[in-house]
Amino acid sequence: MTIADPAAFIAANTRLQAVPHAPEINLWLADEITPLWRLTEEELGEMGLPPPFWAFAWAGGQALARWILDHPETVAGRRVIDFACGSGLVGIAAMKAGAASVLCADIDPFCAAAVALNAAANGVALTFTERDLLDAAPPPADVVCAGDVCYEKPMTDRVLAWLAQARGQGAQVLIGDPGRTYFPREGLTFLAEYRVPTTRELEDQEIKRASVWAL
Repeated sequence: MTIADPAAFIAANTRLQAVPHAPEINLWLADEITPLWRLTEEELGEMGLPPPFWAFAWAGGQALARWILDHPETVAGRRVIDFACGSGLVGIAAMKAGAASVLCADIDPFCAAAVALNAAANGVALTFTERDLLDAAPPPADVVCAGDVCYEKPMTDRVLAWLAQARGQGAQVLIGDPGRTYFPREGLTFLAEYRVPTTRELEDQEIKRASVWAL
């Protein structure tokens, strides 16, 4: 799966705009999901792809970014992983809050370019890997962040087991979630709830309640 120029594709099909619940951050975001989804499939020459997660500021990620910006001591001077980073929103928030370094990880073929563009737009430096981190033990980190990772049960179970492993290695684990079906309620400490502006294209409500939890 090769993409001629993902950065040019992103620049042509999204626009730089402030994140609704974290307006300190600007991201290259799409205004509508369906046209971009179709264009993405055409660009990659493959049908039935998952949505372009990198092109939207999802509610769980917005909540997690807001928490980090409001509680910079959580990440200041620490090594952070932004797991399933999408646009890199949470990683950018961590760097703005004073993180020593952030590793953004996502397997979407557009994410490397999206994260690079968004990092540049916000004047921060992020490291990116397209490696599937779930295939091995979590890399060394002080804080692991995961926003909106509980869409499907098999993936949720796999991600939570990996996050628990990171916690066992000594990392603080923060999860942002807007009440997805497979989000667990056990083994978590509630930190905050936000009313996050979103779109009916992505969610069932224009204002979504999204919470931040510590594992």
